[in-house]
Amino acid sequence: MNMPTDDRHQVMIVDDTPANLAFLSDALADAGYEVLVALSGHTALRQLELVRPDVILLDAVMPGMDGFETCDRLKSRDATRDIPVIFMTALADTADVVRGFEHGAVDYVTKPVREAEILARIATHIGRSRELRRAQGTVEAWPRPSLTVATDGTITTASSRARTRLAALAIEQRLPAVCVAWLSGQVQGQGDTAPFTLSEGAGALTMEFCGAVDAGEYLLLLDHAEAASATRLIDSHGLTAREAQVMEWVTAGKTNRDIAAILDISPRTVTKHLERIFVKLGVETRTAAVNRVLAGVR
Repeated sequence: MNMPTDDRHQVMIVDDTPANLAFLSDALADAGYEVLVALSGHTALRQLELVRPDVILLDAVMPGMDGFETCDRLKSRDATRDIPVIFMTALADTADVVRGFEHGAVDYVTKPVREAEILARIATHIGRSRELRRAQGTVEAWPRPSLTVATDGTITTASSRARTRLAALAIEQRLPAVCVAWLSGQVQGQGDTAPFTLSEGAGALTMEFCGAVDAGEYLLLLDHAEAASATRLIDSHGLTAREAQVMEWVTAGKTNRDIAAILDISPRTVTKHLERIFVKLGVETRTAAVNRVLAGVR
């Protein structure tokens, strides 16, 4: 995917009116932005297969694929889901503004667009997007599926594996009320500190509270209800604390070299730990060890 060749931020403008494109392009270029333009939603989607702008200015009313449908398609793709979309609309009715937010927009401006306003909004959302990408990198780095949530249960960031686990339980933007109640207790230091098990339909997963990552935002680690934690490994299989750490990363799919870097030990030491783990579990391979661990906590 191409990125800007310098430190300038990219802004994509999607509008079927050439005069609007010209005005906005000039204003953004003068402000130091790198500008991409598209005359239709279809064109924008094709361009976004090759580039990833920092912000998209999207006209709500266009012939063919309108801005609402275009935004839906953007939000359905992993590569473009997190790009902030600012709707530009002449629709002053509140219902249309609400509709824009429902389709995934982060903001809107009404036409005729005022230069100072649009520049201020773009700068704000680029800053927020930068923080979001930093947070996204943090949750992706965890070996277990992880996410951050607000106190009301709104999911602010989630790793790709966490999104998959949540989608299996039909959870998208906000945790169920029972999870919010549990989260509230954790935040206030009340209630059981053990991982919380959520059962929805035929599926289940656990949520482990890991504390605040920002004001009003908290980190949760997810796993299938049968997955292994270090504590379970120690209690169920007699592993030492370090062996349990190694085995937990093995069940997360990490290689010996990865585990060595994470735990700040040598790959040879990881191998030695695994040899002892295999003996305690009564197995001979990594795959058998993982299967033994998972089978032991069901």
